[in-house]
Amino acid sequence: MGQVTNTYSAFDAIGLREDLSDVIYSISPTDTPFMSGISKEKASAVLHEWQTDTLAAAAADNYQIEGDEIAFTAPTATVRLGNRAQISRKAVLVSGTLEAVSKAGRNNELAYQISKSSKELKRDMETSLTANQAPVVGNDSTPRRLAGLESWIKTNSDKGAGSGADPGTSGTNARTDGTQRAFTESQLRNTIKKVWDEGGDPSMVMLGSFNKQVLSSFTGGATKFDPAENKRLVNAVDVYESDFGALTVVANRFSRSRSAYVLSPDMFATAFLRDFKLVDLAKTGDADKQALITEYTLVSKNEKASGGIFDLTTA
Repeated sequence: MGQVTNTYSAFDAIGLREDLSDVIYSISPTDTPFMSGISKEKASAVLHEWQTDTLAAAAADNYQIEGDEIAFTAPTATVRLGNRAQISRKAVLVSGTLEAVSKAGRNNELAYQISKSSKELKRDMETSLTANQAPVVGNDSTPRRLAGLESWIKTNSDKGAGSGADPGTSGTNARTDGTQRAFTESQLRNTIKKVWDEGGDPSMVMLGSFNKQVLSSFTGGATKFDPAENKRLVNAVDVYESDFGALTVVANRFSRSRSAYVLSPDMFATAFLRDFKLVDLAKTGDADKQALITEYTLVSKNEKASGGIFDLTTA
């Protein structure tokens, strides 16, 4: 049957209110596993410096004659390292009119945009902290840049063939990419062993989504099934049980997808010269301006405590 003649329907009416939800939905990822998993410390200069040291090799011939004259071994000096503080910011400009009109999903546009910008800023920081990025001293026309995670890992490295090369000196230059190859459990096991042999105690494997799925297929990693009563099949590895302890497996959306890292998180820190600060900017028109600013760098307390498997395929 058709519509009754002269029915006044919603298609004909004028002035119907829009049905716009008061909830704003966002699926953009905001998790920052590397920055969230390492410690935080204070920097006091644009070049933040620290020292590393190592113990002498264990000696099998440390047995002495009774009453013997003591011989002294020359001490080894500490190694001085440093990283440049990088400025990152997000700025917001909201007109007076936009702040005044009625809006769906938020009352205060400026506050909403700052909240959104803070999440974006943390994503930017995670990307820089884990990047294959050499430090840049900077000048009046060039911004300072911090040395990212990949420029620090040198000793415990498993890299592709071809032109692949580790950083010449940790924290001074970026690594050179080699030929990509598939991620294997043997690479992971060997890298964990290398880190342990150097004195590290790794507790995290961090990698991209594709190679996280590859790791979940490793036979030595974890039980694939929950107890039968749960009626659930688990096809993922969140903890990898190695010969040298259990490592949490973490997927990172912002680190390089061609790399997998074996990390001792306690051997890294984010050093803040300026912690997150919201700054009101000068009003020059009919708009409110604010900027969220931070100045920070990455501290690698001892690169031998971590390792990396580089030049992995990503598809």
